[in-house]
Amino acid sequence: MKQQANLIRAGQVIEHDGRRWTVLKQQIITPGKGGAFIQVEMRDLKTGNKTNERWRTADTVERLMTDNKEAIYSYTDGENLVLMDPETFEQTMVPVGILGDQAPFLQDNMKVEVDLVEGEVVGVHLPATVVLQIVEADPVVKGQTAASSYKPAVLSNGVKTSVPPFIESGEKIVVRTEDASYVERFKG
Repeated sequence: MKQQANLIRAGQVIEHDGRRWTVLKQQIITPGKGGAFIQVEMRDLKTGNKTNERWRTADTVERLMTDNKEAIYSYTDGENLVLMDPETFEQTMVPVGILGDQAPFLQDNMKVEVDLVEGEVVGVHLPATVVLQIVEADPVVKGQTAASSYKPAVLSNGVKTSVPPFIESGEKIVVRTEDASYVERFKG
């Protein structure tokens, strides 16, 4: 389905130069001189390579229609994720690269949303937040207030993040999977 370039949104799947791409970010840029254009960061579905592309806002691109389906992450087999259909128990192999920076947040038996184009998996979406434990955090600096600044910390999956000064090593926190940012202390 053809659509104008200015209607491209993150998460969509488009066809460009004979390959399928998933849109990661898009930004409309209006320079001081000349017409506006859209800059799109996208990932190749086959190779996992990222690229940036620019189109004039009036240009058209081929958008592929996707079907959404729920799946459960079973395990990682080398460079592939093994996802299971919760209804049919059928297993599907998907390259780890399809997750990009979110791969460390994948947890055993996690429910994920899968985007399909003509039966082929083109995108895997994790839940918005996950609960992880802090394995390393700097000690609290005396006189530092909660509003002043965050301190560096390392999560149980090896990802570095910033947390408020009152969070200590060993505590569980809720983390946003999109950018590894601190949401809140885990209550549970």
